[in-house]
Amino acid sequence: MKTAKQPAYTLFGTSACHLCEVAQEMIESLCEENPQLNYEKVDISDSETLFALYGIRIPVLRNAAGRELGWPFSPAQLREFMV
Repeated sequence: MKTAKQPAYTLFGTSACHLCEVAQEMIESLCEENPQLNYEKVDISDSETLFALYGIRIPVLRNAAGRELGWPFSPAQLREFMV
């Protein structure tokens, strides 16, 4: 996970979510190709508010402007959203 500067993207998920792991792998691959990209991972199970918002929708990727990309998304859709 890239943390050198303020994350531009937030991946909402849980540790027990297989699809979240798949999404994280896709994001990390894209970040490796594009070093200017960075993100943070937030476990929604640590917050009742986040769990209420995202519980049945995870994984969800949100940008700094608040725009969201919900699962399912392809590598091409992810690239379009992040790059």
